[in-house]
Amino acid sequence: MDKLKSTFLQLSEREQRLVIISAVLVIVAIFYWGIWSPLNTSLERGQSAVNNQTELLAWVQKNANRAAQLRSSGDNNTRFSGSLPQAVNQSASRMKIAISRMQPQGDELQVWIDQAPFNDILSWLQSMEKTGVSILDIDITASDLPGQVKIRRLKLGKS
Repeated sequence: MDKLKSTFLQLSEREQRLVIISAVLVIVAIFYWGIWSPLNTSLERGQSAVNNQTELLAWVQKNANRAAQLRSSGDNNTRFSGSLPQAVNQSASRMKIAISRMQPQGDELQVWIDQAPFNDILSWLQSMEKTGVSILDIDITASDLPGQVKIRRLKLGKS
């Protein structure tokens, strides 16, 4: 530090002013680009995220009543009676969906499908719901082929 001070004192008065002004400018630049700008950018990103979440919350609150109305106005009067595995097998074969595994669990049934067209799966599930079979849980992943999906686990129950 002493060497730096002695070098500074050996400079002319004009050079010393220039070094001081340059040092102040460097300090201001470091403060701006190292502290102020990143903080400001982070605050803007955070505010944007808060605004997006607020909009999502407003949308959910607005549509929650509609979802409840649709749920209550659905075909809940349809009660399924009969063998759940048999109904699932028949409807799947009608839709040309190959079930790889089925496991009954009381009044519920777990189904696994290795590969099927996504649109066929949707149509099949919709037809199952119309007959009174309810979808309790589902885990779907994309297959290697485009438009195809795998059902890792589909839990069906009687309505």
